[in-house]
Amino acid sequence: MAGRRRWTMAAAGEEEEGSGEGCYSDGYCREEGDGAVEEEPRACGKGHRASLLLATAEGGGICLVCFSNLVSDPAAPSHHVSYALSQLSRAVRGGGGHFLRELRARHGHLLVLPLVQALSFASDEPIALQAIDLVSDLCSCTADLADLSSASSGGSMAREFIVRIADRLASGELAWSRRQVFMVGNLRFLLLQLAKAELLMICFLSMLVATQLHCFGILLGSPQAGDASAYIRDMATLVSNLITGLQLPSEEIRGEILFVLYKLSVLLDPPWVSDDDEEDESSMGVRLLRLSLEVLLKTQNDAVRTNCIALLTVLVLRGYFGNDQDDDNYGETNRILRTEAVPDAPLVNLFADAIKGPLLSSDTEVQIGTLELVYHYISLGASDAGRIGMLIEENIAEYVFEILRLSANKDLLVVPCVRVLDLLAVAEETFNQRLAVGFSTLLTVLHYVADIPLHPVQCQTMKLVWNCISNSPGVISISQVEMLAMTLTGMFGRYNSGELGMLSETFILACLTFVEVLKSPSSCQNRKLETFVKEASQSAILSSLSAQRHTSQPLLYSLYLLKEAFMYSRQEILPVFPGRKVIGDCIIEICATHLLPWLGIVLEGGEDEEAVLGVLETFHLIVLQESEAQTVKFAEVLASSNWVSWSFGFLGLFPSLKMKWRVYLMLSSVADCIFGQEFGEPIRNAYMYLPSDPIEMMFLLEQRSTSEENLISCQSAVLLILYISSLFDQRIADEHQVLASLEQYVLVNGGNFSCGIADSAMLTQLVHLYSFARGVLTAYKAPYSHEAEKTLFGLIYEHDWDLLSIGIHPTAFKWLLQQDSIRLALSSQILNFCGTYSTNRGQVSKHAKNIQIVDIQMVADLVASGDNYLASLLVCLLKQLQEDGQEEDAVLVMNVILAILNIFPDASKELYLNNITDTFRILFHYSSTKMFTIGSLLAFNVLNFVDPRMLSEDGSWLPITVKLLEWLSPHLAEDTCSTEVHLVVGILCLILHHSTSHALTEASKAILLNACLVSAVDHKIQAACAKGPALVNYNEETDMGEFLLLILLLHLFSLRSLHAVLQESVDWQSFMQPSDGTQVSQVMRIPCHDLCRLLHYGSHPIKLVASQCLLELLTKISEQRTKTHNNLTFSGVYLRSIMAVTMGLVFHGDSKVAMNCGLCSSMILGWGKLRSEENNMVKDFKWCRLVIEELTLYLAAPGLASRSFTNNHKPAAHIAVALLRSDEVPEWLGSVLDTRCISSIIKNLSVNNITPEMVELFRELASRGQMNKEQIAGLEKLFQVCRKNMYKDNCRGRKEEYSAQPITASDDTGKTSNLLIRLMLHSYRESIGIQSEDVRLLKEIDSFLQEGIKLR
Repeated sequence: MAGRRRWTMAAAGEEEEGSGEGCYSDGYCREEGDGAVEEEPRACGKGHRASLLLATAEGGGICLVCFSNLVSDPAAPSHHVSYALSQLSRAVRGGGGHFLRELRARHGHLLVLPLVQALSFASDEPIALQAIDLVSDLCSCTADLADLSSASSGGSMAREFIVRIADRLASGELAWSRRQVFMVGNLRFLLLQLAKAELLMICFLSMLVATQLHCFGILLGSPQAGDASAYIRDMATLVSNLITGLQLPSEEIRGEILFVLYKLSVLLDPPWVSDDDEEDESSMGVRLLRLSLEVLLKTQNDAVRTNCIALLTVLVLRGYFGNDQDDDNYGETNRILRTEAVPDAPLVNLFADAIKGPLLSSDTEVQIGTLELVYHYISLGASDAGRIGMLIEENIAEYVFEILRLSANKDLLVVPCVRVLDLLAVAEETFNQRLAVGFSTLLTVLHYVADIPLHPVQCQTMKLVWNCISNSPGVISISQVEMLAMTLTGMFGRYNSGELGMLSETFILACLTFVEVLKSPSSCQNRKLETFVKEASQSAILSSLSAQRHTSQPLLYSLYLLKEAFMYSRQEILPVFPGRKVIGDCIIEICATHLLPWLGIVLEGGEDEEAVLGVLETFHLIVLQESEAQTVKFAEVLASSNWVSWSFGFLGLFPSLKMKWRVYLMLSSVADCIFGQEFGEPIRNAYMYLPSDPIEMMFLLEQRSTSEENLISCQSAVLLILYISSLFDQRIADEHQVLASLEQYVLVNGGNFSCGIADSAMLTQLVHLYSFARGVLTAYKAPYSHEAEKTLFGLIYEHDWDLLSIGIHPTAFKWLLQQDSIRLALSSQILNFCGTYSTNRGQVSKHAKNIQIVDIQMVADLVASGDNYLASLLVCLLKQLQEDGQEEDAVLVMNVILAILNIFPDASKELYLNNITDTFRILFHYSSTKMFTIGSLLAFNVLNFVDPRMLSEDGSWLPITVKLLEWLSPHLAEDTCSTEVHLVVGILCLILHHSTSHALTEASKAILLNACLVSAVDHKIQAACAKGPALVNYNEETDMGEFLLLILLLHLFSLRSLHAVLQESVDWQSFMQPSDGTQVSQVMRIPCHDLCRLLHYGSHPIKLVASQCLLELLTKISEQRTKTHNNLTFSGVYLRSIMAVTMGLVFHGDSKVAMNCGLCSSMILGWGKLRSEENNMVKDFKWCRLVIEELTLYLAAPGLASRSFTNNHKPAAHIAVALLRSDEVPEWLGSVLDTRCISSIIKNLSVNNITPEMVELFRELASRGQMNKEQIAGLEKLFQVCRKNMYKDNCRGRKEEYSAQPITASDDTGKTSNLLIRLMLHSYRESIGIQSEDVRLLKEIDSFLQEGIKLR
């Protein structure tokens, strides 16, 4: 073909013949002819066969013979050789692999020997590199995989190259030179390509196999698993020659040799591990090992280090380093190796020296490889602590710590470093000294790995830290304690929340490490540990409880941490800080909140016994501590959570001796903690003999007690267990069975209780258990043994027993109080209780707060219930003590009765039914001052709380009242007001108050008609009025102020009693007449003008009571005038003076005083027609206009009203209504309340500020015609909305309740007056029928709406 060119190659050095074929001395054929194309390929210019001439992709051709002759000729010019190599490489790499396939298919092996020779003769590094690259291309597996023959040919060529090069290296024909370096380098590559070729063939064959079974067979028969000796003829000689080359000074040669040895070790079976010629081969292996270590020791080249480390790693993995356990074991081998080149040194020391340089290398890969080598080396002899110790003595640990310190927490370095350190820790004695040096580095690494879930060396790092702290507690500083505690707490917290995965071994080590932190000296001075300890303990417990279904180990170690944390909080090491106590409280809270419920779950599903024992041991540790508040509280929580029942449940699930002992000892400690020290001693004395089954315990209790100490101890323990279970309403056996066993115990041991009953506590427990069982079974009317009951009651009278020494269930105590036959024995117990209560009012026992004991609350409950003899016992005991003259004990009993009334005022009913008034009669006639004071206090409270219906037929109060009046008369003449005077006056006021309910009428008449009392009251009032304006200085804190307040209260209640007792015989208008001093009143009477003086000049309490007295008096006058239609007998001037005082106080700051004065003024204004001068008086009375103007100003413009008037519009509204209802409305009223003013008032109204008084005022204005239709319509709409909201809020019908307050302290005199004032206000509201604010508002709205309908 025209234009086609062909390139051929001739032998170098041959002269060209003038044939015109274009062959030149360089061996290449130039362009032929004039471009004519020959159809058949011709041989090259040297006449070689056409089959050896391969066409290239560019259109030329290469003669393989010419190429072989050229590259194998040592005398060929180097540039010709270089050009030939480059052209062939170019052809092999180009054309899509067609040339390479054709070459491999025909004469690929023709080039093997020439190229090997070229490598042997090459003295030029570039040519050698070109030859290596060409060999690489020829043996490569990058050809089309579909051409199986090509791939196979590549592998075949690689094997032939290996054989040729190996033979050449093993022959010794070539001295170690630069050329041999190239051959070694080529061999290095060929070994790698051989592996690739074989793998390629396997992969291709696998694709052609139809089934997996065929593929599996092909893989087993692959050449990769075969013996290298199949194509390397003299492996031993080759390796020996390579080992000899390691002694050369050239690092480049040694690096290549090491890599070849490494590949041979990986791909083949080297001769030093075969079974033939064992002695020589072992010598060769030791020689290789030592020479490799020498190379590693001396080289500074990281590439050489990499190859050497790789070779050594393979040797370690093949187990060859296992022969160095002791240098004495080498024997003859060592003798052979003692040459100048290889000094005689222990292999482990040589190894340690060799790896130091790579460990400090700047190349991270070298460091990682070295660490892996050390790891495998130590792993091979992990059981040989001597070898590891020698490495540590060579300071390998320090090198590793330094790498770790500079690693910047990179996993590539952290992981191998920690793994090596973990192995070095086998030699504990030697390593622990170095471990302390790197402790700070380990803390940094731990902080890093702790944040990574399931980090590969998290466990090993934790173990190293734990070993360091446990072996050297002083190594950790205060700041490191805080850092480590924070890290561990974070691990526990994230593990509990699910953010961080953690192996159980890591969790256990974390718990152990935290414990060592708490034990370290630095933790005692670190106040920041409080938060970490609390959070770590709680998170560890919660996470271990979640993992409990898989393994119990985490829970056991978290419990260990919890116990050590609790002991840490109990340490008595200065300085002590409050955080310690907080830690203990937190741990107790964890136990009560998390571990205790978990135990309840255990009873349902069952768990590992070891875990349950661990929890019980933790609880036991807590309750064994001193009786602090939180510890006692925890013991109460345990006892209240069915602990006794749970204990026997544990014994049923885990019937082991260890569990039984732990349960009983724990129960005894809980009893000690709750009831006091040594209370659980009976259980501790008998825990080894007690059965695990409650039925067996009942059987044991029924046995006869003789002199056998073990039986007595067991029965005492059984009684104590039953007693504790009954206190907390827990059942370990049926009540019928318990009662039967108790009765049998009493019957069979009835005559031998001096032996069977160990002490009074045991008898008290027996009485309690029997009473409790009987009380529970009373509702079922269960049969019982009368003989056993009689025997037990006999024991109560014969032996000492103390009901207050232990806790008691209310059911048991109530049943005892219902037994009439033991009232005498119970009386002594009640008296003991009264004495104990007076000594310690808050707590009558040293027991825990939640334990039910005979306290004042229980006694009050039983007295108020009325279904027992306790009220009768108290009254009879008080009466008996009074008759016997035992005043001190009587005072104790009265204090208890006062406390009962303070808790349950209704208990006065039961006391009254049991004739407590008889004790008052005795008390007031014969008692001392102290008894009189306490008795007065008790009588006051009884009268204050008792139902008046119970007093209606009681005549015993008359002599009591007479005695009190006799006592009070001389004391009223004194200037001082004692406590007794307060109480006696209070009693008289209460008697008068009850007379309004038609009770104690005779006693009330005795008070009302007592001349001495009337005279004394008049004298005190006159003396007070004489003070004038100075009276304001005599408040309730002064003697005169106290007397005056009591007399006014007595006068108030006498006014109400006069109306109820004497009825129509009292002329109420006589109270309005001023006294002339000649006429003596038969009843207490304070004239109206004296009340006005007291009202005007008196202190605040005086004003309040005086205004109430005046209101009561005017109310009675109005009621009497309405019935009799009598005219008023007093003058208008007198009324004017009264109104001047009352209207002046309409602006008073106390709303009650202002309201009373407003009602008094409106009542006077509403007394019918006044005389003409009186009409003029009202018309010209400026106080009325001032009040109305202030009212309108407040309602129309609240911001402009007087500050004192802001909350007092209600009294003024009553006055305005009274003026509108009078027959002649003042003219000025219309000008003040004109249409414009009313519109302004309506505009300011809203649903939230409407009051009954305002609605009443608008109703009167509407009825008087002072409002137009628009104003009435607007108010109607507003009032309807207000009523709707009130119904919606369900406010209708709510009534203000009054509750009487007790007086419990005899020195609280002011409380007596305050109580009487409250009673005064409440009784007045009830007497006139005043309803609640909401009801009154609804009624006024209804009235207004009805009035509006009439006006339409």
